[in-house]
Amino acid sequence: MQSYTIGQAARLLGVSPDTARRWADAGRVTTHRDETGRRLINGRDLAAFSIEVGQGAHVEDEEPYTSARNAFPGIVTAVRLGDVAAQVEIQAGPHRLVSLLTREAVEELGLEVGMRATARVKSTSVHIDRI
Repeated sequence: MQSYTIGQAARLLGVSPDTARRWADAGRVTTHRDETGRRLINGRDLAAFSIEVGQGAHVEDEEPYTSARNAFPGIVTAVRLGDVAAQVEIQAGPHRLVSLLTREAVEELGLEVGMRATARVKSTSVHIDRI
């Protein structure tokens, strides 16, 4: 299973490394140490925690989480395989993205819960709501 450093986890969650460290110190996410003493977070644990963080995130006075060129780097939180089609969920900071693609594509990419992935969004129609 893939593990992530505090810094990598912070980038995937869309927070500062200090915030991720405080969450780990408070026991909100479990860490373990590698042979060099670095604190690591198991990929499955980080995937579950990213869902929790994403569901609790409402940003009103803060800058919205954005990404360049419609790329949302995050962590795979669910993979559902059908006979032909598949559904992959990615938590990218406070954003939950769901992609429908072929089972073959998921297998070729080797997508699993807990691994890093980037969702890229392309749309010909964008709706904007005034807040």
